Amino acid sequence: MWKPNATVAAVIERDGRFLLVEERILGQRKLNQPAGHVEHGESIVAAAARETLEETAHHFAPSALVGVYQWSPPERPELTYLRFAFTGAITGHEPARPLDDGIEAAVWLSRDEIAARADEHRSPLLLACIDDYLAGKRYPLELLRDFDRAEQPVGAV
Repeated sequence: MWKPNATVAAVIERDGRFLLVEERILGQRKLNQPAGHVEHGESIVAAAARETLEETAHHFAPSALVGVYQWSPPERPELTYLRFAFTGAITGHEPARPLDDGIEAAVWLSRDEIAARADEHRSPLLLACIDDYLAGKRYPLELLRDFDRAEQPVGAV
């Protein structure tokens, strides 16, 4: 049975720069959006807010879905990731908050700076999400229907 990993990512832009994380993966520095797995019992939207806070110390309020991406790493073709990428607003920052294990820094980079560091991208999803965001792709959060939290408004965190 195929069981893809449900993941989320935040595409956050401020003054032409994107909030990314520098992280250590198998000893190598990698760039990625604030991203991670959806936890059991958690909504997809809430996961995006939580992962952003844990990895960057920035509070994030998702407002739109940028896209849904399917990817299997070439070195692990038995794995598949379904990434739900959101955009929204930063609503606060806790500079003293420790970042998740493996995260070395939260950084703001332009699209050109990100492209120039292509050898450090954790996956091809990094630039795909940014380019979709820059192309204006935005889908309402109402597209996501969460039957586990039917009593909450759509997009509730």
